[in-house]
Amino acid sequence: MQPRRIVLLGSTGSIGTQAIDVVDGAPHLFEVVALSAGGGNLELLAHQAVHTGAGAVGIASGDPRRLQDLIADAARAAGRPEFKPEIIAGPEASARIAGVEADVVLNGITGSIGLAPTLAALKSGATLALANKESLIVGGALVKAAAREGQIVPVDSEHSAIAQCLRSGSAPEVEKLILTASGGPFRGRTREELHDVSPREALAHPTWDMGLMVTTNSATLVNKGLELIEAHLLFDVPLDRIDVVVHPQSVVHSMVQFVDGSIIAQASPPDMRLPIALGLGWPDRVPNAASPCDWTKATSWTFEPLDAAAFPAVDLARDAAKQGSTFPAVFNAANEEAVTAFHDGRIRFTDIVDTIDSVLSEHSGSSVLTLESVLNAESWARARAHERLAVSSL
Repeated sequence: MQPRRIVLLGSTGSIGTQAIDVVDGAPHLFEVVALSAGGGNLELLAHQAVHTGAGAVGIASGDPRRLQDLIADAARAAGRPEFKPEIIAGPEASARIAGVEADVVLNGITGSIGLAPTLAALKSGATLALANKESLIVGGALVKAAAREGQIVPVDSEHSAIAQCLRSGSAPEVEKLILTASGGPFRGRTREELHDVSPREALAHPTWDMGLMVTTNSATLVNKGLELIEAHLLFDVPLDRIDVVVHPQSVVHSMVQFVDGSIIAQASPPDMRLPIALGLGWPDRVPNAASPCDWTKATSWTFEPLDAAAFPAVDLARDAAKQGSTFPAVFNAANEEAVTAFHDGRIRFTDIVDTIDSVLSEHSGSSVLTLESVLNAESWARARAHERLAVSSL
């Protein structure tokens, strides 16, 4: 059997680097044929290109000639001076790389800039292993209409868990989906106690090692709000049948409750290589992708209700999803601008979700959901968020 041909979008990020670990562990199953990255770490991208032997490499920004030189240097050091992949540069690079002939495209880009590559991957006919939740959330019905049944495989640990649990019953037997949340670094604090937390504190996630945006979103629980919308779109379960429960240990990644009262959970130590491997190999499992729970050691798993007063982002996301249209895109765009302002020291931590709420309250939505209407809504939301953030600045 020939290895599956894999395209990695966002290869130098957390998801991309771990995906290469998965491929390295199963070279008989996977072959990387193309890579793309933002361009902020050309040295790593060059090393990845030579290491994987990818035939095409894309960068959204940065000097393509410097990347070419770095690849040549890395190739010579690896004893492969003849290695010269095609280099694609510019804002559309990831979308073009997503169209490379392949079996699976893993979208590990962070943020709504992943929408065009998601649509390109679906158009190519490849299976889309989706770690870029924002593209589904902001694209909504647009993305779903572009996908054939079963073409999108979730890579977020929570949605991968739900996909696995759903194998235990038929669609009519599903009562509700239960997303687990670690609670982030500020679990147990009141809203008043969150006003003056620092960016460094917000990035001190107790479980996962992620990038700045995702880690901050986990601290505000915006990430869980986005995941709630994603679960609704992926699994066609109504929003009022999707719950969130706090589980600090992050071992139970999510659950499905069935009509007879049974609850099926997927559990494993926190390691993104497991859902990445499942995304690349779906519906088959990849042997030894990650370590299982160690049952020779005593352990405890705890669960507690979400404090919606301290962390209102989940309810806000649910409301945005109920309004549909471009509201989820506005939710996401306003958040991205507010997170940047927070890390620049211009606003307080609690101003992040307040900014989202304010911008959403002024949005009127779009009657027709198209790529253009989504992009226009995002542009409006970012501009409006900037205006509000200027007033809220410390």
